[in-house]
Order: sequence, then structure tokens, then C-alpha cells
Amino acid sequence: MATEVKVPALGESVSEATVAKWYKKVGEAVAADEPIVELETDKVTVEVNAPVAGAIAELVVGEGDEVEVGALIAMINEGAEGAAAAPAEEKAEAKAEEAPAKKEEAKPAPAAAPAAATAANTDHPLPPAVRKLVEDNNLDPAAIPATGKDGRLTKGDVMNYLAGGAPAPRAAAPVAAAPAAPKPERELRDGEERVKMSKLRQTIARRLKEAQNTAAMLTTYNEVDMTNLLACRNQYKDGFEKKHGVKLGFMSFFIKACTTALKEWPAVNAEIDGNSFIYKNYCDIGVAVGTPQGLVVPVIRSAEEKTFAELESTIVDFGKRARDGKLGMDEMTGGSFTISNGGVFGSLLSSPILNAPQSGILGMHKTQMRPVAIDGKVEIRPMMYLALSYDHRIIDGREAVSFLVRVKECIENPERILLDI
Repeated sequence: MATEVKVPALGESVSEATVAKWYKKVGEAVAADEPIVELETDKVTVEVNAPVAGAIAELVVGEGDEVEVGALIAMINEGAEGAAAAPAEEKAEAKAEEAPAKKEEAKPAPAAAPAAATAANTDHPLPPAVRKLVEDNNLDPAAIPATGKDGRLTKGDVMNYLAGGAPAPRAAAPVAAAPAAPKPERELRDGEERVKMSKLRQTIARRLKEAQNTAAMLTTYNEVDMTNLLACRNQYKDGFEKKHGVKLGFMSFFIKACTTALKEWPAVNAEIDGNSFIYKNYCDIGVAVGTPQGLVVPVIRSAEEKTFAELESTIVDFGKRARDGKLGMDEMTGGSFTISNGGVFGSLLSSPILNAPQSGILGMHKTQMRPVAIDGKVEIRPMMYLALSYDHRIIDGREAVSFLVRVKECIENPERILLDI
């Protein structure tokens, strides 16, 4: 009995993914709930598990193909053993090797041979991305030369066909002119290699550029004396870890400082929706986390209600699962304000870019010993630069500067956070 494997729900507002890597080949045995393929979305990577035990009967799509939620991606022969599928695969390979000899014996007409060899195999369902291109351009898939496995049509085949300017409409109705051919890729020089951008990296690039093009973005800066915060942390870190089982870091203090300031300056916690402002009576704080695949921003819901221990535990959990690509879609959406800590990488000063549709983002930086004037005397203090980037369409300069000053006050005097003053 053949069991279908389909693309699962990928989360709110996510409708498609890219097949990043197949863990199994046709004929290989697979256990129930064993990962068989990795899908890459514009937010995270997702593993799809086998619904039943058996052997892989067919891989409907290949690596690099785009698939929609609910699309068929593989077939599993339930209960079959992997070894039993191997001869069938070898037989298929042998058949493919014999094909040239048989074709040579038949000696078909020169014009007909290429067409038969390259025509798309319409027995297999078209991948969603391919089907959309075919339908949008009113093409006949059987007339498009196919390069995919077993004669399957790929998105690249359709794009190349359109670029060639030889449309094959299903009906006699006139077909719109084919789009211009994409700009050819630059020829690589010695010592260079081309690596395709991941879907996550493409989304990061698009969203950052959209934020710059849409928002009236401005950044205000301040510096904070970390002396008292460092002393507070050193005094209580051992007892904190012993009681709560997690280390006391700096991020929880900054989250608490920001939630305190957001309550006093709600415009920094708001967003623009059309011609309206949406003010939020909660603080869902996004914490930017760097991963090998790119920057992701998991969200701490209702951060203003969490204790320091809950915040630290959540941050540690997010960091670990982000690096392993195990964050859920619901953990990556929403958020009313973002904090980005470039200081862990050594950044001294930078201007963070908004995480749209949010209107504010705080950039933390490296703590560095610097000479400062204290009561008319020069002292060496641990100082950190803070940067608040904000959307000037909704946040005025007074609000932005006052928000950052409030954060500075809370960090320089941590007891303010506990006493709510």
C-alpha cells in the first residue's frame, strides 16, 4: 500500500518552501517518524517525517524545487523492506542504459528523436511552482523540453522555454509576449565559487531593504555606564544560577529596561497599518539571534510579565534551538519591539535596521573601558553605546530620545527596574 507524504502546515503566512535536502533515496527503508526530507522556508528549516514505516517508492520533487503546503513530495510503500526496492531501482537504471541501444536500432527520423527524448513526462504531477508558471503563461507542458529525473518538468525548464521565445499555447488564443531573459550570471574567475542564496537569506535581504524603502528610519544614540549592572550581576550570579539553574546574563536586564520604557512611551511599541496607528498593550520582545543560516528573531511573548529567570531560560532555549534550526513558526512571527546585541561579536557602534512592521529596535554594543567625567573627575568606567533606530513617521524625536534615556537610567541603576521608579 502506497502512502503519500505531503508538505505539512508551515505556520501563519508561510505557504511554500524549498526542498533543501533529501535524507532518503528511492528504495531505501524508512522507519515511522524518521526524517526523510528537509524543507527550507523564509523563516526556518523544517524536517518532514515519514508517516509510516516502509520503503521510499518515489520522490516526486527534487532538491531545490519549490513546494506549496499540502503538495505531494514522496510516496512510501508501507511495510515494504528497503532491500526489496533496490532491484527495482537497478532495473530502472539498466533500462535507462538500454534505451540508447534500442533507439539506435529503431532509427527514428532525425527530427522526431530529440523531441521524444526531451518531451516532458506528463504521467508525473507537476510541482506547484512549475504548474503555476505553466498556467500563468498558458503553456502545454508536454511540449516543453524536460531535464528533471524521469522526464519531470522543472521550474528551470519552463523559465528557459519562456526565455527562448517559443511558446506553445494550449489554445489558439494569442499568447502574451514572453518575459525578457534573466540577466546572465557573471563568469567566475579563478578562486571564486558561486553559492545559491538560501530562502532564509533571500527573505532577510528583501525585508531589510523593504524596511529602508518604507520607513522614515532614523537612529538616536546614547551611552550607558555599566558599572552598577556589572556589580549587581557579580553579586548575585552564583545564587541566581544555583536557585534557577540558568546563568544571569545582561539581556534580561535590557529586556526589563525596555519593557519599562515601552510602557511610558507606547509609540515605540506601536506600528503603522495603512493610515492608522496600532498601539499595543503588551511587550512581545524579539531577540535577534545569529545562526549559520542567517539572522533570526524569535519572540518572547509578554516579556513584561516574566521574571528574570524566565527571561534567561527562554533566551538560552531560543539560542540553542535557533542554531539547530528547531524554532517553530509561531515563535518567529509577531513581536512589537526588537533587541539586537552586536556587542557579542565585538561591535562598538552600529545603526540597526528596523524589523518591519515594528517601529523600533534597540542595538546593544560592546562594553569597553573608557575615560569619562564623573563629578568633575576623569574615571575609567565600563561603557556601552546604545542605538535606537525608529520610524519617524510614528515616533517623534522627543519620544525616541526619552525612551533611550529611560533605558539608560534603568541599566545604570538596576534597582529602578525592581522598584518601578
